[in-house]
Amino acid sequence: MKAHLVGGGLASLAAGAYLIRHGGVLGKNINIYEAQARLGGSLGVTGSAETGYIYPGGRVFEWQYRCAMDLFSMVPSSSNPSKSIKQEIAEFNEHHSWYNKARLVDHGAKIVSSGHLGLSLQHKIQLAKLILTPEILLEGKQIKDCVSPDFFETNFWYIWSSIMAFVPEHSAIEMRRYTIRFLHLLPDLFTMTFILRTRYNQYQAIVEPLAKWLADQGVNFATETFVSTIDFTPTPGRITASALQFIKEGVMTTVDVGEDDLVMVTNGSQLTDMSIGSMESPPQPKTDETRNSWTLWRSLARGRHEFGHPEVFTDHKDQSRWVSFTVTCTDAHFARLMEEFSGREAGRGGLMTFKRSNWLLTVVRFHQPNFIGQPEGTFVGWGYGIYPEKAGNFVQKPMTACTGAEILREVLAHLGLDSQADAIIQSSICIPCLLPFAGSVCLVRKKADRPPVVPKGSTNFAFIGQFCEQPDDVIFTMEYSVRSAWTAVHSLLKTDRKPPPVYKGYHSPRVLLRAFKALLV
Repeated sequence: MKAHLVGGGLASLAAGAYLIRHGGVLGKNINIYEAQARLGGSLGVTGSAETGYIYPGGRVFEWQYRCAMDLFSMVPSSSNPSKSIKQEIAEFNEHHSWYNKARLVDHGAKIVSSGHLGLSLQHKIQLAKLILTPEILLEGKQIKDCVSPDFFETNFWYIWSSIMAFVPEHSAIEMRRYTIRFLHLLPDLFTMTFILRTRYNQYQAIVEPLAKWLADQGVNFATETFVSTIDFTPTPGRITASALQFIKEGVMTTVDVGEDDLVMVTNGSQLTDMSIGSMESPPQPKTDETRNSWTLWRSLARGRHEFGHPEVFTDHKDQSRWVSFTVTCTDAHFARLMEEFSGREAGRGGLMTFKRSNWLLTVVRFHQPNFIGQPEGTFVGWGYGIYPEKAGNFVQKPMTACTGAEILREVLAHLGLDSQADAIIQSSICIPCLLPFAGSVCLVRKKADRPPVVPKGSTNFAFIGQFCEQPDDVIFTMEYSVRSAWTAVHSLLKTDRKPPPVYKGYHSPRVLLRAFKALLV
């Protein structure tokens, strides 16, 4: 039996691991196809201290990511092969846990220190009603359809939306799922003590060791290989993949798929059509969409309603577009200023969101070094804006049209460091990334818009990643990708190891009591 995994992100890497561990598939019979030059999908990083590191996006995670933690427990870490990735995460967070003292920053660089979520009785009733409403009744509804306008001025919303990437026009279904899924985290929203971090960036801490472990098992990686088509046997009531075509170096190759073989497709990516700018120029939107990660899904879904509706997630860039940026700095004075402002050393302070930023800017200072091989005296930070079409408060341009220097100047102005901006900018490299589909997972949808992991009637075909439907769990997480992979392997191979149930904190009286107390503040 052979397995063909389309996409080189975390979902496919996890599927490869579970095929080997749970399915008994030989590594040499597993093929992973990735259109880009590197693996990693949305966790990919690149760059250097000399040219500026590039960190398009990361994922927050916590201990109740049961599938992800299972995966991390089976793979040796890159820094110490005698320990698993999970062990490394546990030990690192024991000594370098987050405790945020500057989660929100208001006008005049004033830190919001009250810990008050700002929810009125009406807001709490609206949240309760949203939680209690069945998903089918929320299909097609936006968050703003379910709450009053002043809800979006509460501290709760600023924290929630900047962590989860929600805007008022996003899906009420996803908002409901997130609120239920992370009910146990409500008491710690301001301090963010629940968030786990990796010792290095998530690519080097998770993707690289996982890819190495798979390679050591004999798994085949085909990068710069674009899978354009998958054929199916024309059998009524059954879905059986029979062949796939890929393009590499301009040459089309067809691979036959036997009935006992498996095909798993990562359908869509939040990093599709990402473009990168520089200190002197903004990122330029890409116009050629003939070979992006949505192309295959569009082809598969044509005439097959059971394969979902990709246009729901691709045709609303005005509601899914982000700009993220990575700052590489050699100015130790700036690092000290940030430490003094936040009240925490780098890597211990968590996310910092500027409430009055037109872009809703959020920044985070990583534990240093954040990259293996990062030179001493170099500091790396990251940030993003989820309203990039608006003009900045200080730089009177949309974030999408800003250079790295202009974005950094806007951040420094919100920090009250205007007078030192020129010196800091001269010693920094800020690289902006335009992400047209970063928020696409949160767009308004119906249940049928995302295909099931294993469509009805499938004998050897599955969808994995962020754009398949998994009841109860939430998108934009590593957990969602890993769970989809485990579900696909278990369902197609009928293994005796099925994924653990999604954590449901609301079943715990203690969790309910703590959440209730937090909402009363």
